[in-house]
Amino acid sequence: MSKEKRSKVDKRQLSESESEDLSVEELERRLAAEAESTWESSESEVEAPKPALAVGEEITVTDKATKPFSTLKLSENTTKAIEAMGFKEMTAVQAHTVPPLLAGRDVLGAAKTGSGKTLAFLIPAIELLYSLKFKPRNGTGVIVVSPTRELALQIFGVAKELLQFHTQTVGIVIGGANRRQEAEKLVKGVNLLIATPGRLLDHLQNTQGFVFKNLKALVIDEADRILEIGFEEEMKQIIRILPSEGRQSMLFSATQTTKVEDLARISLRKGPLYINVDQEKDTSTADGLEQGYVVCDSDKRFLLLFSFLKRNRNKKVIVFLSSCNSVKYYGELLNYIDMPVLDLHGKQKQQKRTNTFFEFCNAKQGTLICTDVAARGLDIPAVDWIIQFDPPDDPRDYIHRVGRTARGSNGKGRSLMFLTPSELGFLRYLKAAKVPLNEYEFPSSKIANVQSQLEKLVSSNYWLNQSARDGYRAYLQAYASHHLKTVYQIDKLDLVKVAKSFGFAVPPKVNITIGASGKDRKKPTKRPRKH
Repeated sequence: MSKEKRSKVDKRQLSESESEDLSVEELERRLAAEAESTWESSESEVEAPKPALAVGEEITVTDKATKPFSTLKLSENTTKAIEAMGFKEMTAVQAHTVPPLLAGRDVLGAAKTGSGKTLAFLIPAIELLYSLKFKPRNGTGVIVVSPTRELALQIFGVAKELLQFHTQTVGIVIGGANRRQEAEKLVKGVNLLIATPGRLLDHLQNTQGFVFKNLKALVIDEADRILEIGFEEEMKQIIRILPSEGRQSMLFSATQTTKVEDLARISLRKGPLYINVDQEKDTSTADGLEQGYVVCDSDKRFLLLFSFLKRNRNKKVIVFLSSCNSVKYYGELLNYIDMPVLDLHGKQKQQKRTNTFFEFCNAKQGTLICTDVAARGLDIPAVDWIIQFDPPDDPRDYIHRVGRTARGSNGKGRSLMFLTPSELGFLRYLKAAKVPLNEYEFPSSKIANVQSQLEKLVSSNYWLNQSARDGYRAYLQAYASHHLKTVYQIDKLDLVKVAKSFGFAVPPKVNITIGASGKDRKKPTKRPRKH
């Protein structure tokens, strides 16, 4: 696609099929443009106030007491499946959400990531299908809408396990997958359907023989994320198309914004039960999470990361970066120098992303380098460390990133955020968001001094050099797109030091786009003059 055509795509309203097939990087760019004009403060976004829409009853869950699943009146097949999955005790959100959902209530749930809400909505959904004796010929009885393909795949996996002793069918429709094969399965009859918004709308509008007139329940998971990445219009169309009479609805969202309230208003029946988990807690992150940051100049960032990963080869580590091209470069570099890592980003084909995700899930140790595509809702078992190599955009993103570890009621984990001296202002936003952090120190004697070898490698390997150049440009572009301009000021970056972290002795000349409006201009980054 030419630059001219691409700019036209960015400026107009994307159609349902185009929005689903956009790369995560492009979606994040659209979000940055939108949020630039509406951003006020991190505190208002992180806190979860009581929604303005009229709720029938509010439950604030502050207790940690758990109840066994055996206290629920579930079918024998569902009970067997839960036991086979190894679950005995419910989490707080499950204990307070499952009973009213089993009773047919509409629920608006405000729960942090890792709270166990996937089981909280899947168990009642499956019990509903079982009680109504749904068969393939009855079509789709429950639809679960998820913001990302990876999260949809994960929900699909949990649903398959819960249905292992049932006769009801489960299916998934997501962008990037084979649409024709999906349509064939829908026509045969999928009782429980997991979907991303764009692809779901596509099938609702265009797949003949897709029976959804018998829909009995709609679940909208991670509603705030769905809206953030630009699917507001798709969701409105989906809700207009789906039958509403006699339909139970459940909406879950980590944050309660005006747009989430609007979506709840049109999707839920009047007087839904509002369940707010842990609003009164002193911290916004999991109790079992040990969190820290390290202050590090730009030129030492990669050396410190390399040293850390080398010392933690036997751990399970996720490293977050700000752009697809940075992930691609550092993944290639680390694998080239015999530090095996997996990489996950939005420019990869769906099959590659799926394979990488499940490979890392099943691994007992290893490192995954990724963009925020993996930061929301995904349940990756037994992650020891979360490394935020590139700083998050705001406290919400920080909280969702570290939510990949210390999951569940007794989960343990650690997180480490890299900050340059000029970025320390971000700490006050985290403090306002009730995120407790300690400063970690890494003695310079323990940091591998491989800078000269890195520069020699990048200068001598053509493909690695091109990848490093793309990663460097993408890093600067992402930095220029940060919402918190008072903290992340691209004009204060030392480009010589930043370039060194990508293996360049001298900063390469690259063009980046400054600003997020149609008045964007190209700003070349110049090599420093020699005096």
